[in-house]
Amino acid sequence: MKEVGVEFALTWIEPGPVTLITTNYGGRNNVMTISWTMAIDFDGRMVITSGDWNYSFRALRANRECVVCVPPASMAKTVVDIGMVSGENTDKFRKFALTALPAKTVNAPLIAECLACLECEVEDIVEPYGFVVMKVKRVWVNEDIEDRRILHAVGDGTFYADGERFDLRKRMESKLPPGL
Repeated sequence: MKEVGVEFALTWIEPGPVTLITTNYGGRNNVMTISWTMAIDFDGRMVITSGDWNYSFRALRANRECVVCVPPASMAKTVVDIGMVSGENTDKFRKFALTALPAKTVNAPLIAECLACLECEVEDIVEPYGFVVMKVKRVWVNEDIEDRRILHAVGDGTFYADGERFDLRKRMESKLPPGL
């Protein structure tokens, strides 16, 4: 083994997947890129990390809802470009040719080009870390998208796309909640 700097720790534990978080703020749809996402239980709770510097974070704080969308790896360049522009002065749906679909329980839109979209309500915001704790209310899956690879950020501007699936369900069945 070769020791490297502490700054490289993030590149080994970045949880992924890269997500697109949609909000509707002041009657206008917006989307941001977030790679810091984490499931925290089997009851549909998850956490993303953001902060006041981010226009979408202000929308999350004000409206307490969003949609977490999982883009396919084929959208990698678009996903990065979305994260490089502020929604405060840009209509990102138009700029990046994203198709907004209506959600059922929140005002934020689903993104048709994504593999999955999770309608969420914000349960808590944990300062000073900018942890946004959310409860998933509905899950939508787009089975028509051919690229099933999920994009993972390393944290240094590089990404991996998974693709190989290992089905070890039988080995851990006793730990899985009913219906999963």
